[in-house]
Amino acid sequence: MNTVKPVQGAKARAAAQSAAPQTNFASKSVPRHLARGAIGFGLIIGSIALVPVAGPATLLAAPLALIAFRGCPTCWMVGLAQTISLGRLERQCADGVCTLTKAHPAAEATTEPTARINVPAVSR
Repeated sequence: MNTVKPVQGAKARAAAQSAAPQTNFASKSVPRHLARGAIGFGLIIGSIALVPVAGPATLLAAPLALIAFRGCPTCWMVGLAQTISLGRLERQCADGVCTLTKAHPAAEATTEPTARINVPAVSR
């Protein structure tokens, strides 16, 4: 008979937390994410608004919005929050408690998008 002794204490909690899936809905940049949202919401609104004009066949455009949203509108909103906070916040877990803290300046500089280098300071 083979029996496995369960791991006790902080090691078990750390192993369970590291095994948790890390779903990421973030885009590479905020303008790109907003463009995806405009396409998704445009498809949904357009497909419903065009039903009186072109008939129920226009509702077939609504599922295409799910591709733009990478799921549902809620997934898009989560992705927007992730995209905005990308490189600014980091999650730290200790003793079964996870907290969000500001990222270290060195980590923030390495994850900063390179597209902002050529942007004039006035538009930031």
